[in-house]
Amino acid sequence: MTEIIQISEKAKIKILEILRGEPANNNGGLRLGVIGGGCSGLSYKIDLGSEADNDHIIELEEFQIYIDPKSSIYLRDVTLDFKDGLDGKGFVFVNPNATNTCGCGESFSV
Repeated sequence: MTEIIQISEKAKIKILEILRGEPANNNGGLRLGVIGGGCSGLSYKIDLGSEADNDHIIELEEFQIYIDPKSSIYLRDVTLDFKDGLDGKGFVFVNPNATNTCGCGESFSV
């Protein structure tokens, strides 16, 4: 079965580093979502969290990813990557389904 979202190795390493530094998140994982807003209409949301009702759960060796059902529609076939270079540092959503994105890459439309 294909997962809703793919997580790059660089992103997995960074997520694990963050989770290990958060003792209050011992049984949690990473919550990914999409919310209305931003210059292009929809924005990505990434946060520490735990499972909620009806979540899609992606089981990775070291942690879990939680995605609410509405967000899963917009995150299908997306890759979460982590960039660490001269042009910026942080998590990046690579979305082949986006028809429009803003200049900063934090919002999109489909």
